[in-house]
Amino acid sequence: MNGTAGSRLRAPAAVRGLPAAFWWIWLSVLVNWIGGFAGPMLALSLTAGRGWSASYAGLFLSLVGIGGILGTFLGGALADRIGRRTTMFAAHLWTAVSISLLGVSGEPWAVAASALAVGLGATAVRPAMQASLTDLVPPQDRRRAFALNYWALNAGGAIAAVLAGLMVVHGYALIFLADGVTTLLCGLLVLAKVPETRPDPTARPAAPAEPKPGPVHRDGPFMLFVLMTALFAVVFKQGTSTLPVVMTREGHSPAMYSLVSAANGLLVVALQIPLTRLVGGRSRPMVLLVAGLLLGWGFGLTVLADSVAAYASTVLVWTLGEILQAPAGIAVTADRAPADMRGRYQGMYGGAWSAAAFVAPAGGGWVLDHWGATTLWTLCAVLATTAGAGCALVTARAKDFHTGRPGPVWDGNGTPPVPPASSGPGRGTPTEGNAS
Repeated sequence: MNGTAGSRLRAPAAVRGLPAAFWWIWLSVLVNWIGGFAGPMLALSLTAGRGWSASYAGLFLSLVGIGGILGTFLGGALADRIGRRTTMFAAHLWTAVSISLLGVSGEPWAVAASALAVGLGATAVRPAMQASLTDLVPPQDRRRAFALNYWALNAGGAIAAVLAGLMVVHGYALIFLADGVTTLLCGLLVLAKVPETRPDPTARPAAPAEPKPGPVHRDGPFMLFVLMTALFAVVFKQGTSTLPVVMTREGHSPAMYSLVSAANGLLVVALQIPLTRLVGGRSRPMVLLVAGLLLGWGFGLTVLADSVAAYASTVLVWTLGEILQAPAGIAVTADRAPADMRGRYQGMYGGAWSAAAFVAPAGGGWVLDHWGATTLWTLCAVLATTAGAGCALVTARAKDFHTGRPGPVWDGNGTPPVPPASSGPGRGTPTEGNAS
């Protein structure tokens, strides 16, 4: 047995068979999130660092959310027009400059402009990165690849939170400048090691019988999937917006909420890869349905929680839903998009999460203030259940939810490629084997 074969046997199944370029993108994500020191300290830098009120600081934080909504659509469009690698590098460079300026700016107008710019750049990189991964990774391996990427994101974020806590004693400016340096390093890594994968639009084979794909917003089934994803995301965001408010109102300290919140990140790091592999043989609609049920009823069970241990138990339930949905949702989008529109499709999908980050805190807070916590958690259960059922119904209709464009097509369930003419029911087994 040669060395190459032996190394393949020794490599864990979760990482086996993925192209080298994928691992450079994975490393860039890990570096970017390990160096994301500013995120955990952003609110404190405005209140404790600058002496602003919480409500005043909240207005500036909302600008990051607005920039994020714009960035997802802009990044997706640029990824398809100027290239995946070019967009990723430009977005990282933009973010590095913006986050550094945010840390050293003193005037409110400068802080506002920097906050908007940070949100735009930080989210613009994501659809380009996801489109590049879709170009690089075969359909049967995409859910596994996106799961590994999501693991890197959460592991890096957990490390960043610890490092930021150690660095803050030296001042907030250092945190933001260090974040800018690591973001620039991430961009240089992409520029040096990640190949450009954008398909040549002129190379698309002619097929008179097939209409040219229209704008993404005219893809009705996909837009319904995006809407259901937005409902899922609105519920998920309650974990960082209304959950801490409810816990403190019931007499728990912010430190206790931090412990509960940390459980979410630790569970993702510990369970993302094994759980994704465990459901690798299940159909994607079923995975999305279970994800919605776990998320919704995890939050729904919060009605019964009173102790820190009880709250942590509910976090365990809805974190399992998060772990299932994250790679499956991106993989569905990847399989749905035409090759030369993958950036725009991922941008639209990411826009659902960005919009939820902007809407969820205000909406959840309004329900909590006017109708109470019981109504809030019950509504979360209903919305997430609806989202899971909606995503399952849309993706289960393979005949309508597939691109059906010239060349081999995949039904999103890991079946071998089949001609477009065979895109009706009964196209094979609903398993993905080792895709996860």
